[in-house]
Amino acid sequence: MKGNGALQAVVFDLDGVITDTAEYHYVAWKNLGESLDIPFDREFNEQLKGISRGESLARILRLGGKEDAFSAEEKEEFAQRKNEHYVSLLDSLTPEHTYPGIRELLLELQAAGIPAVIASASKNAPQILKALELDSLFRYVVHPDSVPHGKPAPDLFLRGAEEVGADVKACIGIEDAQAGIEAIKSAGMIAVGIGEEAVLKGSGADVVLKDTKQLTLSFLERTLQEHSH
Repeated sequence: MKGNGALQAVVFDLDGVITDTAEYHYVAWKNLGESLDIPFDREFNEQLKGISRGESLARILRLGGKEDAFSAEEKEEFAQRKNEHYVSLLDSLTPEHTYPGIRELLLELQAAGIPAVIASASKNAPQILKALELDSLFRYVVHPDSVPHGKPAPDLFLRGAEEVGADVKACIGIEDAQAGIEAIKSAGMIAVGIGEEAVLKGSGADVVLKDTKQLTLSFLERTLQEHSH
C-alpha cells in the first residue's frame, strides 16, 4: 500500500474514455429498434449511454410503447441479437482507435506501479482491450455480472478498488457519462469527467476535461491532492 496521500489506483470506464465504441452500440441498437418498428435518433441514443443492455432494451421498448408486447424470452433474444451485431462490429477495432493520451497514461501508471482498472457496464471489455492491445496494461477488469448493481450504483468502482487493494479515497475514477460520475462519487472516489462540463459537473465531477489528451499521471496526482478531503 502506498503512503498516505499517494494515488493508489485509477479506475476507468471503457466506452467514451478508452475508446469510442458508442457508435457501434448506436448502429446495433438502431438496427434492432427498426426491426421492431421503433425508430430512434442519436438524441434518444444518449439515454442509453453507460447503462446495461437490459435497461437499454427496456428504454427502447418503452419509447415504442411496446414494453409489455414481448415475453422475457423474446426480450432476451432481442438483447442477444443486438450484442451479436455489436460484437461483429468490434472486429474493425485496432490500436489506432484508442483515445489520445490513454496508452501513454497507462504506461506511466504501469511504470509507477499504480494499478489501472476497468469498471465498465460492457461484458465485452476484455475483447475490446485485446483489440486495442491494451489488455496487458490493466491490472483488473471488473465483470459487470460480478456485482449486484450497475451504474449509477458504486458497485463496479468499489469492486475495482477492492481487487487491487486500494483505498477508495486514494483512487480516481474516470468517466464520460452522468451515471458513471454518480457511481464514482457514491464510491467515495475523486471523479474526473471527460466531455461537456455543464453536463458532468452537474453529476458531481470534481474536474472535467474536454478530451483525454490532458490525462497524465502528474495531472491525476495533482487532482487527488487538490480534491482529497
